[in-house]
Amino acid sequence: MKNLNKWKILNSKMVINNQWCKVRQDEVELPSGQIIDDFFVNIRPDIAVILPITQQKEIVFVRQYRHAVGEILLELPAGAFNPEEEDSVVAAARELEEETGYVAEQLIKLATLYDNPPKDTNDIHLFLAGNVHKSSQQMLDITEDIEVVLIPISEVMETIAHRKICVSGTIAAIFLGLDFLSRRAAKQVDENKLNF
Repeated sequence: MKNLNKWKILNSKMVINNQWCKVRQDEVELPSGQIIDDFFVNIRPDIAVILPITQQKEIVFVRQYRHAVGEILLELPAGAFNPEEEDSVVAAARELEEETGYVAEQLIKLATLYDNPPKDTNDIHLFLAGNVHKSSQQMLDITEDIEVVLIPISEVMETIAHRKICVSGTIAAIFLGLDFLSRRAAKQVDENKLNF
């Protein structure tokens, strides 16, 4: 196995320090000794992504406009949080209810992944939410205009294959969540109740 080395940070400064956008400029020395003086890093909050499944075996999605790509996208409920101020489970439950009005009987953490490790600092925390049910109205932020969409589990892979779902964190949560449920079913768990 090759012996890899980390880059050495020689200097670092914040070039954008806004509550919505933080960018750091690093001067780094590569293992080869070469110096790069303008490597930009996005300081981003962590994200909780929730795979909510109803007792009717439907996945609760949100459909909303995403300005950076200029598209209306179908994705799982998700939202940013600061892990120093809020636990990921609390953030996941909050985001699920705010964006959809649904609450979960139980949240199971599936994984914590890097979002975009070459340029971004944050993690994405993926959760499976079982036996979700509607309990309130949506509580949306000023930039959110969200349509709640229910899709049967049996149709979700075809939806991905036809690029109707194309957000990486959403797809990762779906695959990990469905794998979790499949392994549970193999252990004789009652699939009809999705009892976690």
